[in-house]
Amino acid sequence: MIGLEQVLVNKKLPKKTGDNLNAGSVITVIPTPKEESLSVLGKIPRRFGSLGMTPTIIAETPDYIVVDKPTGMLTHPTMAGEKNTLTNFITKKYPEVKKVGDPSTTKGTGQVNLRPGIVHRLDREVSGLMVIARTQKMFNHLKEQFKNRTIEKEYLALAHEPMARNWDEINFPISRSETSDRMAAIPTGEASRGKEAKSEFTVEKNFINFSLIRVKTHTGRMHQIRVHLLAYNHPLVGDPLYWQKKQKRTWDEKLGRLFLHSTNLGFVDLAGETQGFESPLPQELSDFLKLLK
Repeated sequence: MIGLEQVLVNKKLPKKTGDNLNAGSVITVIPTPKEESLSVLGKIPRRFGSLGMTPTIIAETPDYIVVDKPTGMLTHPTMAGEKNTLTNFITKKYPEVKKVGDPSTTKGTGQVNLRPGIVHRLDREVSGLMVIARTQKMFNHLKEQFKNRTIEKEYLALAHEPMARNWDEINFPISRSETSDRMAAIPTGEASRGKEAKSEFTVEKNFINFSLIRVKTHTGRMHQIRVHLLAYNHPLVGDPLYWQKKQKRTWDEKLGRLFLHSTNLGFVDLAGETQGFESPLPQELSDFLKLLK
């Protein structure tokens, strides 16, 4: 329930399961239908959630798998033990992946990888391309590329309000907010308490009230694109967490999901060959664009 944002502590989402409580803390439990979990903060229905949906296999080799993750699906289970996650899907289809990755814990005599084969993640609300290692050698190889920031990652996103510039770079450091349980961009002068984060965007098309942008990330901070665009004063359409109180939510509610899709992914395989993959916008996102002027 915590993973589904159905539990509040003093009217706020808890940072994580296992947080300590103080005397007098008020716990609120919000029951929601399993078929359509509502975001507590944004009130955006997840109409295109992962229930009944499975990832699409884009590429399959002895060393790695590339998948297209649907919106609403967690990359890996939280402490709540969710079953319909990407890692559950992958380990069922490719059992050997269970032995790949960084060992997270030890159970009995064997090691258990809580994130088998996973070298990067997409937020639950984000759809699109991910690569999963099938062997430990490929896992280490991909991990090194992410560390050196040589992985190519591009996203298509729809932001509120047209952009004044056709290209720009956002360099705000990111840290956990001191006033809420979300991530936040750190103002200039306070960068020492945040982690370096860099995103750049190119405008694909400006609408009257929105902008379709292609975003390239050079770092992999939690919620990076969403946090950066909010700080840039152009929050993403349909974002249940990072939005401005002054903005109208009519179109966000009409869409019913976050407009952020991992559309391009590139990396070097074990043979030294560059591999590139592309995923078109999901049907609900491309249909939504047709409604805009």
